[in-house]
Amino acid sequence: MKVKEVGESFKCSVCGNEVTVTKVGGGELVCCGKPMEKMEK
Repeated sequence: MKVKEVGESFKCSVCGNEVTVTKVGGGELVCCGKPMEKMEK
């Protein structure tokens, strides 16, 4: 899933790493070789 706005949170379904977006670069977040899943607020 592509990053769309600051403040979005993503989680890795493999290892559990969590990321909160501080700057939108237009790319897709990947961890453990898989796209990260967007977490609901």
